[in-house]
Amino acid sequence: MTLPYLIDQLVNGLILGSMYALVAIGFSMIYGIVRLINFAHGDILTIGAFAGLAAFASADLPFPVVILIVLVAGAVVGMVIERTTFRPMRGSPQVTGFIASLAVSIILENLAIMILSAQPRTFRIPAYLNALVDFGPVSIRVIDLMIVVLAIVLVIALTSFVRFTKVGIAMRATAENYDVARLMGININRMIMLAFAIGSALAAVAGLMWGSKYGQISPLMGVLPGLKAFVAAVIGGVGSISGAVLGGYILGLAEVLFVGLLPPALSGYRNAFVFGALILVLLVLPNGLLGRNTETRA
Repeated sequence: MTLPYLIDQLVNGLILGSMYALVAIGFSMIYGIVRLINFAHGDILTIGAFAGLAAFASADLPFPVVILIVLVAGAVVGMVIERTTFRPMRGSPQVTGFIASLAVSIILENLAIMILSAQPRTFRIPAYLNALVDFGPVSIRVIDLMIVVLAIVLVIALTSFVRFTKVGIAMRATAENYDVARLMGININRMIMLAFAIGSALAAVAGLMWGSKYGQISPLMGVLPGLKAFVAAVIGGVGSISGAVLGGYILGLAEVLFVGLLPPALSGYRNAFVFGALILVLLVLPNGLLGRNTETRA
């Protein structure tokens, strides 16, 4: 094993971890406020990928404009899902929300297959995004570099929004206690919808990144990355944004290094490694690395 090979694997782990982190943030934000694991969240990744494909195909738009379109598309879908599915059953037992999220996931996947067909699509990006940039002994594509930078920028922007703006403080108050937040004049419904919008927008951008990196998308592409992002959220601590980011990068690096450094005969078991890590974390740290005990939301 050479140093350039090791650096290349670390870079790939950072890229994969960046995408996991963005999806995991949505899981944590939604759970932090409504104590709901939204299993349809991974399908927002698919919606973001196809929204990006449509934006590239319909017009010769700059990549930043495509990112903005995908962010808006993800946010709109997230708000629609919250308003039509989860808000009417708020106050029901937690298992009701879990079942509803599974139903939404299946509906989205089948609608995508009906409308788009089950055939994978080639995801073409502008040629300049495939150009190589040399960093010492390794060469990195521009799109791979942009994935890491964009993820870091979005995480910093979200953290600043949650910590330093009035709306962000209201969201944190809602996550702490519904009743107290309501007595303070906070619109609970608006805060919950905003959490769905932000989380879904980030997942949609992760879908755009996924398609840009791997060059192929399909209607079911979000299922496995969504589950792995959930694992990342659990590792970091469900309900913690910083925990979701940490879990995403830990999982991305560990998954790539598992494949890259172990014998090829074991590389096919990368998914078993991911979910095995979930079981181990739940046994040793039930609340994750940065998580804390949370009450059941009524």
